Amino acid sequence: MAEKKKFGTFAGVFTPSILTILGVIMYMRLGWVVGNAGLIGAIGIIIIAHVIAVSTGLSVSSVATDKKIGAGGIYYVLSRSMGIPIGGSIGIALYVGTAFSIALYLIGFSESFNSYFGLGMLVNDFRLTGTIALVALTALALISTSVALKAQFFILAAIIVSLISIFFGTTEFAPQSVSLFSTIDAVPLEVVFAVFFPAVTGFTAGIAMSGDLKDPKQSIPIGTLAAIGVGLVVYILLAVFMAYAINSDLLKTDYNILMKMALFAPAVVAGIWGATLSSALGGILGGPRILQAMSIDKVTPKICGKGKGANDEPVNALFMVFIIAEAGILIGELDVIARVVSMFYLTAYGFINISYFLESWANPDFQPSFKIKRWIGLLGFIACFVVMFKLDMIAMLAAMGIISALYLGLQRKEVQLQSNDVWRSVWENVVNKGLKKIDDKDNENTNWNPNIILFSGKSDHQSYLLELGKTVSGRTGMVTNFKLILDKHNDIPLRKTEQTVRDQNFKELGIFARQIKVDNIYTGITNIASTFGFSGVEPNTIMMGWPKGLENSIKYAKMTETLLHLDYNLLYLDFDRKAKFGDYQTVDLWWRETDSKNAEMMLNIARFIIASPKWNNTNIRVLFVNNNNVDIDLIQRKIAKLVEDLRVNVQIKIINNAVEQKPFYDIIAEESATTDLTLVGIPNYKIEKQAEFVLKTNHLFETIGSTLLVKAANNFNELDLDLLENDKSIISQSSHTHSK
Repeated sequence: MAEKKKFGTFAGVFTPSILTILGVIMYMRLGWVVGNAGLIGAIGIIIIAHVIAVSTGLSVSSVATDKKIGAGGIYYVLSRSMGIPIGGSIGIALYVGTAFSIALYLIGFSESFNSYFGLGMLVNDFRLTGTIALVALTALALISTSVALKAQFFILAAIIVSLISIFFGTTEFAPQSVSLFSTIDAVPLEVVFAVFFPAVTGFTAGIAMSGDLKDPKQSIPIGTLAAIGVGLVVYILLAVFMAYAINSDLLKTDYNILMKMALFAPAVVAGIWGATLSSALGGILGGPRILQAMSIDKVTPKICGKGKGANDEPVNALFMVFIIAEAGILIGELDVIARVVSMFYLTAYGFINISYFLESWANPDFQPSFKIKRWIGLLGFIACFVVMFKLDMIAMLAAMGIISALYLGLQRKEVQLQSNDVWRSVWENVVNKGLKKIDDKDNENTNWNPNIILFSGKSDHQSYLLELGKTVSGRTGMVTNFKLILDKHNDIPLRKTEQTVRDQNFKELGIFARQIKVDNIYTGITNIASTFGFSGVEPNTIMMGWPKGLENSIKYAKMTETLLHLDYNLLYLDFDRKAKFGDYQTVDLWWRETDSKNAEMMLNIARFIIASPKWNNTNIRVLFVNNNNVDIDLIQRKIAKLVEDLRVNVQIKIINNAVEQKPFYDIIAEESATTDLTLVGIPNYKIEKQAEFVLKTNHLFETIGSTLLVKAANNFNELDLDLLENDKSIISQSSHTHSK
């Protein structure tokens, strides 16, 4: 296989590229472009098209000097940088564009050939001539790639001679005054641009031969940029010459005017035929190599990846190119084919440019030997899609839809490569910058954005705790579930790769999952709470199941004391295994005078709960026990104000308890016996009173359904629930909801 990479920069990249650039559009349509757009308009179109070509050529060249380039050219570059789904979808677009461009060149050849020999000039005549030419070129490609490439040197010489003949041609067609701008009766500039744009797409012909180059990293940048540069100079010079040498009416109507005004017409004929046929041949050689590379990567059917001979010639892929090119020839109209080709290439070029931009911005391993400014890729990307929008918005949306469908299909196929995917680098870069921004700001004055450490344990009802954890974290909150593996000796910890849990349930809920070994569950929880997290996204809430039967556990008491000292929000769920969360219809929030911080946290939790699809028809009640015979209207107004400021729609119920003085938990048992989820605040108590509190709470849980106990950290505001002092403000700092 060592013989395979045998072509240098000139033969392998520059020549096929320049022959495609100086092709059918230059000979058959550049005069039409100048005639319709005027000299200034034509130069503007040439420059805009070359902005896209130059930026794309620079982007490809830079990416090509960073990685080893294999067969498949641009597809190979994209798939190894942006991953198979993007690389494959753009590769298919580029492949179809290349195949259709063959039809473009051969229909252009047919127009000239039939005109020169006085053959039929109808669409069917062009189709017949184009098909015969396609068969002949395909046969040449099958015989030998080397012979086909060597033939290009003679064609290049013919183009040079034809250009000299044109520049020294007759002046009998010269206009009295040069038309600088488009006239009223001219074709719209958008259409003119769409027809012209395929002229600058030729540089991909050389890149497509990447698998047959001796040194792709050197040849692709030099050959590509040289071809684009030479093409730009020739097009501008020729456009200026045509504007001054040929009447604009002739330019608009006579596609063969260059032959008529040239010094030696046969030289122009040879140039046109050579350029069109060589451009078509470049597509016939390059297109199959793109398809072959995609088939080897399992993007397209495997049968198209099989090659023959010592050079692994892509024979099967060549026949697929033949079929698509023939379909284009059957369209028969050069201008229509040109517009189709433009859309495919513009879409592909846009993604090539953004690929380079993302690589250079996000990938720390991106170190090309050919360096360019990062903004060049972004400029090329924007230019492509602005031009597509101006040309044909419907066609642009269709192209984007096709690319998206291909992307989703390949993503579903889960084709994998042993290569880096730039999207990982992009997300890492975004996260890194985001964390720095968050860490720079003081979090004392921000709304509560839950970052929950969840200890769900392994039980039959674990899924409900996970579900509620995700619900109370809201849309933007984070939940990390820890599975604690009890190992009394705990001599050998789990490897870092083993600590990450990949489980479909966690993935569907959007919960991060970890597992670690611990020698004691409560010591393990304390250690995780003390160390887990990093700047910008520090955890602020601990959530776990309610610990029944641990009222006398010293280690549990110690753990609780530490969590309170660390100033976490604490959430304990007592899950009713029979009732579960009922019909997700009712939520009760229980308040008392000493629950000022817990009250605000409950309202925040309530906001997140009602935003969840399962709870979106929930009726929320705030229940307040009036132990001091305070005026009910005053209590109602105060609580309504609190609820209004925090934008939670609730029903308020005041329970007078001044006379009976029933225990708080007894009232909860009476009022919330059938509630689907009850939220109760954990009061401040001395740690030595924990056993008593746990026992009383266990007794409550026997009479009501699923309950979430809430203990707010110090960063929550103190809501004014002390209703004995009427001169206090209705809410302390009510205009803010500062929280942890």
